[in-house]
Formats: sequence, structure tokens, C-alpha cells
Amino acid sequence: MTLHQTLRAFLVTSVFASTTAFAQTPPSASPNPTPPANHAISFKIYDRTRTDAYNWYGAPPYTTTYPFVEQLLRVSIAQRLKHIDWLADVASATVFDVPTTSISPLASQGILGLGGNYYSAVANTLPSDVSFRQGWIRYTATATDSNARIGRFEFFDGLETTPTNPTLLWLQTNRVSQRLISNFGFTNGQRSFDGLDGHYGRGSWDITAMATRATQGVFNQNADPELNVDTQYLAYSRYDLHNRFLWRVFAIGYHDGRTGIVKTDNRPLPVRQADHHNIRVGTYGADLLTTLPAGPGSIDIVFWGVLQNGNWGLLSQHSGAFDIEAGYRFTNIAGKPWLRGGAFRGTGDNNPSDTVHNTFFQLLPTPRLYARFPFFDQMNSSDQFVQIIDNPARHLELRSDLHWLQLTSSNDLWYQGGGAYDNKVFGYAGRPSGGHNSFATLADISSDYQLNHNLAINLYYAHSFGKSVVAADYPAGHNANFGFLELVYRWGLKQTPAR
Repeated sequence: MTLHQTLRAFLVTSVFASTTAFAQTPPSASPNPTPPANHAISFKIYDRTRTDAYNWYGAPPYTTTYPFVEQLLRVSIAQRLKHIDWLADVASATVFDVPTTSISPLASQGILGLGGNYYSAVANTLPSDVSFRQGWIRYTATATDSNARIGRFEFFDGLETTPTNPTLLWLQTNRVSQRLISNFGFTNGQRSFDGLDGHYGRGSWDITAMATRATQGVFNQNADPELNVDTQYLAYSRYDLHNRFLWRVFAIGYHDGRTGIVKTDNRPLPVRQADHHNIRVGTYGADLLTTLPAGPGSIDIVFWGVLQNGNWGLLSQHSGAFDIEAGYRFTNIAGKPWLRGGAFRGTGDNNPSDTVHNTFFQLLPTPRLYARFPFFDQMNSSDQFVQIIDNPARHLELRSDLHWLQLTSSNDLWYQGGGAYDNKVFGYAGRPSGGHNSFATLADISSDYQLNHNLAINLYYAHSFGKSVVAADYPAGHNANFGFLELVYRWGLKQTPAR
């Protein structure tokens, strides 16, 4: 498909988005939303059309500069009857103009941007499928913040509570949630979970428990089949009554029983191919968010940290990660400019020959929240960053980030990905570091505008200045660019049957 045809497809799907009508709860919404009134039936449509443009690091003669279009339509119906509510959700996912030459035969170069991920999943330039994304039933006790749910649903770690303080809510959604378990909402195939979860709480505190099996999806547009990947989650969350503090302690059990798939780590390929043992990792962590008035604005602080143990196939797992951030927002100035900065570190493995795997394992996240140009993730990663956020109009958010990226261990890999998504590949890819730590500098800018109640327009552009790690794998070109234009249309209708 030519660029002209790609743009034409974008316009066609955009017009379709503006003329359809129902929508899925946005991916960043709480997994425990307030149910509709008794007997009310709600219909929703969520339609997202995104035109992506990639200029990947140089890998001639393979395609590194290309556009493609993603179109996702989700239709849902829900109802509440006294203490019971239910939801059914179907998704139609299509990717247009996926490049066939965005995968290098050199293992060190691999997939050349997300277009290559989509093509490698099904070897099709127009992958498309319809999937049953959610279908669950939930019982809510007389105390409305206690419930139990069973079926197929989406789950977002870190969103167990919904603070009314807008600063805490933004930090919770964008800087804490979905680091370890989520629906991978940025991709077209996305991810669901089959199982059960429950909440028990009173006012300012909540206990959440979950046991599920992950579905296929993400880069594979068929999100129906289950994977032999299980998760268990337990968390206690609390916020103070003045909405200044929010904290959580949690534990996650993860099991990957796909023994026929080669694991991605820094061991030699023959050693990994011979390791058919399961992955069983326990993750134990906590986070704290606070915002306090100070002078003409407010200070905010974020801490998030985890430790991991268990078995990585034949190896013992010992790893961890932490993130610490701080910011200042001028609340008495138009636009409320917000300057933030922080540092993240995920452990890497220094010795591929011993019996211990020290690389922090990110489980099943939505990595794009923390890597807005997704050429990296949080495994074997060190990230110092500053960001500026401004709201020059009521429904407009401007944001710009600057990241200085390093690999934690030069003996480990440059990792990409967001976890298991089918039964053919591991879900994380790794490239050799070339014995270097210096990775890349990333600068980006975005604009998110809610045009009206139904339609949002989002723009993003990023440039990566590759350093020694990138140059070792892509000597022909060390810099990369990524951008997109996204239209998101939401529509809802609620009807109460006559009684």
C-alpha cells in the first residue's frame, strides 16, 4: 500500500469513527467503575484510529521509514439488576499497510518498530480480527465498595482506588499504574484476563484480590485464545481523608507454562533452547504518592519499588526495580505549568553463566506509559528524566519529556516488549548491548485535546539520539523518530426498561 493509500485509509476510518455510535471504558479508567442505576442498560462505543509514522535506526536494505494505520472499534453493553451487574464487550481490530520488510534477518537488529511486531505476529500486511474482549458478571454487596467479579475482564494494577484530588489521580494513572499488569492498551490487539477478582473496602481503604489467566492479543489481532500464563494479585491501598496521600502494598504471583517457547535473556541461544522449565516469579512491592501545598503551587512526590524472587526456568530469580520522582505545579498561574523529574532503575544480569537471573521482569504491563517512544522498556534499564506539563486550555494537555537512558548491566540485553501475547514468541525481545551501557537520549512532545464530549485528538512526536548500545546494533544509523495522529471517539446511550 502506498503512502497515498495509507492516508486515504486513515481518512476513511476517521470518517467511520465520527459516524459510529457506542464505547469501551477508556484503558486508563478504574477497573472498579460505578455501576449504572438499577435496571439501566448502557450501550457504548469506543473507536480509535491512529496513523503511525516510524523512522527506525538504520538497517539497510530493510524498511526503517514507514507509516501504518491502526483502527480499533469496541462495542459494549452493560446492565445492573439490584446487586448484580454484567458487561459484554466485542472488539474489531485492523492494521492497514503493515510493512513486510520491517524485520531484519540479523538477530541483533530484529524487528524495526511496532509495524514489524504486527507483521511478525501473523505474517499479514492487513491483519484484522473480531474478538470477545470482555464478558463478566459482578456481585456488589450492600456496601457499594465491596464486590466480586468472574469472567473475562481487563485489569490495571495500581488503580484500586480513585482519589478525588486531580493531581493524585494523574500521578496514579500515569506514573504508578499498569507497570506490571495491564491490558497493553496502546496496541491494537490489547489484552484481557479470564478469572475472578474482588474488592473489599470501607471509605479510604481497599483490598483487591485477583486470580486470572492472560489472553492472546497485543500484536495479534485475535484476542480470544487463552495463554498458559497465570497471575495472582493481592493489594492493600489507602488514601488519607484530606486527599494528600495515597499508598499501596501488593504482591503478584506470575507463572508462564509455555515451555516450548525460548526465553529471552542473556544466556547463549543453545542454553536457552534447552531450558524447558516454567517461569514462576513472585513480585512484592509498594508505592506512595503525595501532594502538598507549597507557596504558589504544590509539591508532589512519587515512590514505587519492587523485589522479585522465584524461578526463571532452570535459574533462580533475584531482581528488583525502583522509581522516585518529584515535581512542582504552579496552581495560581494560567495553564498550571508542572515541572517534574525522577529516576528509575531496573536491575540487569551481570553474569550469563551463573545460576541466577538478575534481570527485573516486567510481567504483563502497558509499557508505553513509561516509554512513550516504545523502543525500550524497564528491564535492565536506568532512566533519568524531566518532564513539563501544561494545560493552556480547559481540555488541552501539552507535555514534553527528556530522558537519559542507560542499560543497568552492559553484560545484559537491550530489552523491548510488554509480555506474553501468543503461543509463538516469548513476548519480550532482546538485542545485544555490545558491552556498552550508554543507550540513548529521548526527547518528545505531545498534545492531547478533548475536542468535545465525544471526540479527542492526540498528537505525538519523539526523537531518539542513539548512543553506544544502539550504534553497536545499528551502525548505519543511530537516530530514530516516531510520531502519530490519533482520533478517539466515544459514544454512550443508557436506557431504563419499563417495569
